[in-house]
Amino acid sequence: MLALLGFATIGVFLALTMTKRLSVLIALVLVPVIAALVGGFAGDLGTLIAEGMLTVAPVAIMITFAVLYFSLMVDEGLFDPAISRITRWAHGDPVKITVGTAVLTLLVALDGDGASTFLITVSAMLPIYQRLGMRPLVLAGVVCLGAGVMNMVPWGGPTARAMAALDANSSDIFVPLLPAMAAGIVWVLFAAYVIGRRERSRISLEGVAVADDAAGTSGGAVPHGGAVADTMTDVDTSTATSRGQRVRFWFNALLTVALVVALLMQRMPLEVLFAVAFAIALLVNRPTWPGQQALLERHGYNVLLVTSMIFAAGVFTGVLNGTGMITALAETLVSTIPQGAGGALPVITAITSMPMSLVFTPDAYYFGVMPVLAETTAGLGGDPHEIARAAILGQMTTGFPLSPLTASTFILVGMTAVNFGDHQRFIFGWAFGTTLVMTAVALLTGAISI
Repeated sequence: MLALLGFATIGVFLALTMTKRLSVLIALVLVPVIAALVGGFAGDLGTLIAEGMLTVAPVAIMITFAVLYFSLMVDEGLFDPAISRITRWAHGDPVKITVGTAVLTLLVALDGDGASTFLITVSAMLPIYQRLGMRPLVLAGVVCLGAGVMNMVPWGGPTARAMAALDANSSDIFVPLLPAMAAGIVWVLFAAYVIGRRERSRISLEGVAVADDAAGTSGGAVPHGGAVADTMTDVDTSTATSRGQRVRFWFNALLTVALVVALLMQRMPLEVLFAVAFAIALLVNRPTWPGQQALLERHGYNVLLVTSMIFAAGVFTGVLNGTGMITALAETLVSTIPQGAGGALPVITAITSMPMSLVFTPDAYYFGVMPVLAETTAGLGGDPHEIARAAILGQMTTGFPLSPLTASTFILVGMTAVNFGDHQRFIFGWAFGTTLVMTAVALLTGAISI
């Protein structure tokens, strides 16, 4: 009963959001509430929701100050030199922009934290996309691909959980997958190239249509690709128009570097680091209350948009976890595996790992489903570590930036202002392709077997 209710809850949520019948915010709250009432959990509903919200509260606090911090840095022109360089290098070519986005994401995502990756990368790249007329949907999709494959690092959540669940180390789980991960990175760059070519064609066609309309369909055309925005390649983004601005620019740069280092070292909670960094940056760049108030008024909408989604996601996961639906889903999934298919469990696990991100939280999967699959494999004479390797090829790695069960997903769609369903439809195939490519290489290198 619980498993069926769980499948129905997730299925209804995905159907409503992907078809745009309901907004994600409303669906995240009302769908699990109705499911809990149907399942007879009315008396516990308040507690379940409160616990779910408390679980995501640190993330929401971090995002509040992180969005304000990076919004201030954008306003102060911290990213303008990088934007100008990338724009000049790309010559307005969407192909180079998308590949550059993928490379930047792969580098930033080395910290293993999806939230900070989205915050830094989107803050730096969104102005370029806006200037060139590229769709934010493309930005969200390419960042999703890069962050997904890099979430396999040992200090990332999925691999750390897999190692903890099987009492293994990185040499058992992660090291054998290095060739597969390298193949995944190549695939991401290829995907960014193809997506960029399609975006370049779209911009060219729209440019032609606009030119035709303006010329009375006289046949005038806009050049393709790199010529679309050549007039934008020498945008003056200098922040050094005065000594005070130069001093603030270098102070902001040093403060941001220090913040990133502190985030990587993880000596303090992320929400504390961002709160302190924002307070310091605000004092230096906006020393007066009217200036501070103007900043908060300007960017308060973005903060509310993202944090409301995160708390709504807390309602969703709090109900599914607290009612036991997630546990029931895990048990049902394992029970459906035919006995004769035991030898193929690593491959089955790998192929299904990415879609399972839409159904299971990382804790539920790695501490609920994966150990059972690993034990089954061991009982058939296989290596249980192969199940862990197969799992991290997609479950909350390539799949986490599309999952409604992770708060950071809503940071990505919130900052780019794209519809969650549109984002899933646009990039799901490419993300699943990353898992399939890595699975094939893992099979060829012996990281998993059949």
